[in-house]
Amino acid sequence: MNPAKRRTVIAGNWKMNFTPAEATAFINEIKPMVAGKDNCDIIFCAPFVSIAAAMEAAKGSNIVIGAENVHYEAKGAYTGEISADMLKAIGVNTVLVGHSERRQYFGETDETVNLRTKAALAAGMRVILCMGEVKEQRLAGITNEVCAMQIKLDLAGISAEDMKNVIIAYEPVWAIGTGLTATPEQAEDACAVIRATIAELYGNEVAEATTIQYGGSMNDANAAELLSKPNVDGGLIGGASLVAKKFTAIVDAAQ
Repeated sequence: MNPAKRRTVIAGNWKMNFTPAEATAFINEIKPMVAGKDNCDIIFCAPFVSIAAAMEAAKGSNIVIGAENVHYEAKGAYTGEISADMLKAIGVNTVLVGHSERRQYFGETDETVNLRTKAALAAGMRVILCMGEVKEQRLAGITNEVCAMQIKLDLAGISAEDMKNVIIAYEPVWAIGTGLTATPEQAEDACAVIRATIAELYGNEVAEATTIQYGGSMNDANAAELLSKPNVDGGLIGGASLVAKKFTAIVDAAQ
């Protein structure tokens, strides 16, 4: 982390977990555990049906509730999708875009990720933009090339001004839900490549101000070492975000 240059962000991605009642109970449990820990932003991205309950429970705390996805059109025949305006109408200002599970299971591409990112930014939202290589690309030694290409495609047409509202989440796909984790050195190397690519696109000032999270099975046991790296500015947390004690330990590591 480099808190002098950019904000540290610890975000939980609940995925398809927590009913509204469960979300309320979890937020009420963790609120006192993270109270006053203001050296990082604390975000939970909730399933659509649980957003309102989580937001109500989080009122008056340092916890922000976001969404797990957003569609790129404002309205229309897109059954099952949610627009940026719909999210804004219930007070959501932060959204995940391009998570590896959306890409793997639901056909998301760099093109649609780019469109969703633009739609969210146009609505005045903050985007956590997820990207990263699959196992075969890592083994082939092309991680750097893949990360640079994804950044360029996913951010195509996005201005330097808009980058103030973009957080990058580097998530090596081979480390999502597998129990595998990139070593701190691997995470640092990839995040450094991502920052260098942002510098190529927007200049050093924007690159140095951009928060880059690590999102591959960060947990309470490995967070401190990962967060000690200069280009790892936080975490996008999956399984550990469902357990208050574990998530709080990650927040503590970011302090």
